[in-house]
Amino acid sequence: MKTVTRKLKDKITIYLSHRPGFYALIVGVGIVWFWRGVWHTTDLLHSYFEFFQSNSTTIGSISSVWWDGLLSLISGIIILYFTGAFTSSFIGNELILSGLRGEKRLNQKQEKEVRNEERIVLEIKDEIQNLSEKINGLDLEIQKKNFK
Repeated sequence: MKTVTRKLKDKITIYLSHRPGFYALIVGVGIVWFWRGVWHTTDLLHSYFEFFQSNSTTIGSISSVWWDGLLSLISGIIILYFTGAFTSSFIGNELILSGLRGEKRLNQKQEKEVRNEERIVLEIKDEIQNLSEKINGLDLEIQKKNFK
């Protein structure tokens, strides 16, 4: 039996999936609000700790309301969660799908691909070197025939 939040999330995702432009707008706003919240909350925490370390008697350096960044962060998380974009925005679809398929981690897969490409490039380099030597040998033969 699905929970209430899961049902709501599914309904929202289905509704938005039929309206891709609106879906992109909502997810874009969610991402911006999420990162704005992270940024402002971090700035507020920095100002807070700086205030207490400086032994100052005024809070003039803390310029924003304490809940501003936190509200943006929570709003962004809610939007991204209920649109189904939270995990795909931050983890990535390929990582999720490879986990569901039981494949190896994506970075391991990429390492193998890089090694394979490196091997192919080295083979191509060797082949080019062989061709270059053959071309130089043919050039020498042509020059010898032209001088005779």
